[in-house]
Amino acid sequence: MQATATPPLTAPGSDAVAAVVSGLRDRFGDRLSTGQAVREQHASTLTWAPSQPPDAVVFATSTAEVQAVMRLCAEHRVPVIPFGTGSSLEGHVNAPFGGVSVDLSGMNRILAVNAEDLDCVVEAGLTRKALNVALRDQGLFFPIDPGADASFGGMAATRASGTNAVRYGTMRDAVLALTAVTPNGEIVRTGSRARKSAAGYDLTRLLVGSEGTLGLITELTLRLSGIPEAISAGICSFPSVKAACDAVILTIQTGIPVARIELLDEMQVRACNAYSKLSLPETPLLLLEFHGTDASVREQAARFGEIAGGEGAAPFSWARETEARNRLWQARHDAYWAALALRPGGRAVATDVCVPISRLAECVAETKRDILETGLVAPIVGHVGDGNFHVQPVVDVDDPEEVARVAGFVDRLVARALAMDGTCTGEHGIGQKKIRYLEAEHGPEAVALMRSLKQAFDPLGIMNPGKVLRG
Repeated sequence: MQATATPPLTAPGSDAVAAVVSGLRDRFGDRLSTGQAVREQHASTLTWAPSQPPDAVVFATSTAEVQAVMRLCAEHRVPVIPFGTGSSLEGHVNAPFGGVSVDLSGMNRILAVNAEDLDCVVEAGLTRKALNVALRDQGLFFPIDPGADASFGGMAATRASGTNAVRYGTMRDAVLALTAVTPNGEIVRTGSRARKSAAGYDLTRLLVGSEGTLGLITELTLRLSGIPEAISAGICSFPSVKAACDAVILTIQTGIPVARIELLDEMQVRACNAYSKLSLPETPLLLLEFHGTDASVREQAARFGEIAGGEGAAPFSWARETEARNRLWQARHDAYWAALALRPGGRAVATDVCVPISRLAECVAETKRDILETGLVAPIVGHVGDGNFHVQPVVDVDDPEEVARVAGFVDRLVARALAMDGTCTGEHGIGQKKIRYLEAEHGPEAVALMRSLKQAFDPLGIMNPGKVLRG
């Protein structure tokens, strides 16, 4: 299957771009910025991906305003790049062909909370922490937690998951319905508040994970959960990464409904101790959390303790008080910044893979050996309950030899995961940096079908170009 050729985009700085900027200024006034500092803030800033700022940034406050931007850009064939909080790690918000970045941070309202049905409707710029603060008094929470205080539009676009995914699933499971603006400026609504449907193609799940290449999400209907009666967290140190991963495998295989189970290798623990002022044992450890009733939480913890003891783990260290528990999880969420502090002046190469849970220990152990043999500063953390782990080499980008070593390491990491029937990315997405792995994972026929879908949704090729697919 071969898609027809996409027309060339308007060049950055061209008369067409100037016409779009002029039109947007007439409509948005001071909510349209072409200042260098603002444009650079709306490009890749967190990893070693080169920063590619847009020509302009528009701050939208409604679906109708997003529609107006899209129609003007489509008329002049100018790229559109969605922007939530900028926390993605694979260059998703870069503008390699110039264009207009649509900042949705002003679209941050909660439109409805249906407590009886355990769902809510929110605008795409709302962040998960803001929603959970608002839901707390109703005994509800949104469980998907990627670490960063990301916006829901970005979380849906990248099919985010995070620390709670092992129990509560990912954004694929959490999004019931969407409102999106298509690249030709139409407003579409997909799905409904019903918990299941057999009506037509599942456009909701097609847009979830499309990384802003098929349309711009402006509203979401989200599945909620009740706040558990009891929550208990703890840490458990292991003699090796393999022992920790083997304990995870047994925990999942025996059906213990752990809510969170996170791996930190010894380098990451050392980084977290220094950055977050902790005193954790500097050996591989698992950071766990159990949700349920008081009785079920105690039972889950006891069953896990038996498994961990069989793998040579140290006794559990509990954090039962909310403050202590939050401090541990904040340290885990700050792992990115802690890793950067291991090498001041270095840039992060944050990457992830995911493998079947039965291959987790093997994949992580081989990756550890590769890191040692390659001589990298590259801590490992992972949402290992679902086989997903992250490696973050910290690299001197001015050293071509080191950059080449890191690039080779990432290639081997992905090849290792694919050879184990895994994926090149469990949650970061493809963006710009992992395009070259897509065909190796899915095959040329599947990628050709993806191109056909892209062509059908976006015949002008203006929607977040240069991401997911080449060209």
